[in-house]
Amino acid sequence: MEAAAGVARIRAGYLSSKEQFHAYLKAESGSQEINQVDGEQESTSNDQNEPPAKRLKLDSGDQVGKEASQGEVEEGAREKEEPRERKRARGQNKNRPCMKPTHYEKDRLCPSVTQEHAENCRFGSQCRFLHDVGEYMAVKPADLGDSCVLFQTFGKCIYGVTCRFAKTHLGEDYRNLVNEDLVKRWEGKSQVRNNLSKELQQQLRKKKVCFEKANKYLCHLAKAGSKGGNKATSGSAGEKGVTNCTASRSSPESVGLKPHGEKAQDLQVPTEGGDAPKPVAPQSPCPTSESDNSAVKTIGSVTDEDIVKLRPCEKKKLDIQGKLYLAPLTTCGNLPFRRICKRFGADVTCGEMAVCTNLLQGQSSEWALLKRHCTEDLFGVQLEGAFPDTMTRCAELLNQNIEVDFVDINVGCPIDLVYKKGGGCALMTRSNKFEQIVRGMNSVLDVPLTVKIRTGVQEKVNLAHKVIPNLREWGASMVTLHGRSREQRYTKVADWEYIAECAKIASPMPLFGNGDILSYEDANQAMQTGVSGIMIAR
Repeated sequence: MEAAAGVARIRAGYLSSKEQFHAYLKAESGSQEINQVDGEQESTSNDQNEPPAKRLKLDSGDQVGKEASQGEVEEGAREKEEPRERKRARGQNKNRPCMKPTHYEKDRLCPSVTQEHAENCRFGSQCRFLHDVGEYMAVKPADLGDSCVLFQTFGKCIYGVTCRFAKTHLGEDYRNLVNEDLVKRWEGKSQVRNNLSKELQQQLRKKKVCFEKANKYLCHLAKAGSKGGNKATSGSAGEKGVTNCTASRSSPESVGLKPHGEKAQDLQVPTEGGDAPKPVAPQSPCPTSESDNSAVKTIGSVTDEDIVKLRPCEKKKLDIQGKLYLAPLTTCGNLPFRRICKRFGADVTCGEMAVCTNLLQGQSSEWALLKRHCTEDLFGVQLEGAFPDTMTRCAELLNQNIEVDFVDINVGCPIDLVYKKGGGCALMTRSNKFEQIVRGMNSVLDVPLTVKIRTGVQEKVNLAHKVIPNLREWGASMVTLHGRSREQRYTKVADWEYIAECAKIASPMPLFGNGDILSYEDANQAMQTGVSGIMIAR
């Protein structure tokens, strides 16, 4: 059959006659009838099958109970015969098979043998580990090297025969050797300091920590704000996570003394009978106990040690002129990274940015950022916050519980989460809060206070040259300037000409420059701009 012009030709497989088409329809109708008959038979059989008899109570007769039990057995056998579709495991899938390999436990040495007290195995006769050192050494993989770092450093390897470098510290009968000289040298010393104790963590969580110096400063701010007719500038005095505890009785305010020649005022309590009121010394709402850890405890008249404060010139000096400063790198500058940089020549190290509110709540993850290794001889911590109450209390908390050489305030963080809450770069535009934070932290710290800032918030509007003279007046010991604005973040080139101008303005206060130090040539060129030192960052 030839197709007309412009019409595609039909394949031979799709061509059929009229008789073939009618035969196909008859075959289809016959199959549908057969399916209908089968469906009716199934429905009738389902109707005839009665539901299984329920199990009656025992008092209805033993025979009834037997019949019910027989029905249940028959139903269970019928369910077993019928194949069930396997359900897909979803959710937590707690019934999944345990895939943990157990073959390695057969050749594993018992921990009691490693710790050299095999007779006190806590598993007893049910222990599935090896207790024969010779059998273990026969199946143990070959050592990875010839020198064990733990044995060479501390004089003893705590892993014993299980160490993959055990050749250097194994003697006869596979006994672990000990270098007594190195062990005595490290006795009583800890490699990592500034750990959070459980006792302090519980006190922070229960809000039982007393911030004597911080609360005294915040009360002074509240009085200054009320006298000026403004609201109290100390933020939320009842901040969650801290207690509103006033100074102890040995402080000058507790006995009615005020600095700068102000007269002391006693509380006037009227007596019975209309007599003249008698002066009563004000008492602190925070009860004093025998375990009070105040620096000086006196009875009677006030001594000079009670009222004389530490002068700024008596504070510990931060001598890092011309030294290499490793920047506090968030999510990167952890303790192992700082140890490596210290080995490569870094002079000053600083911990990652820690949020003051999290520290006051006793979060272990935040306190881990404050850890200090024994090789870090010049070490500081960096705090981030937006209000003077939390920052001042956090500074006092760290001053009492950790060992640092300086505390740094983060005023350069460009992250939106920090900036929108008023912290980081936002403090450069909040001069009142910025001043209260710096003055408050400086009043409660015994170590120098440093500040890290940027050129400003907007790209072409520099603010650092206005902020630096104020920081010197407020009591900051050093300023670090990153030559980029918040809008630039970490893009474009750092403005070292502006850093050089700010270094002249900051004098005699030291100023460190930061930004685009990628090689030795960059560092040498940056030192010629007049800065006191350079900070190496990303």
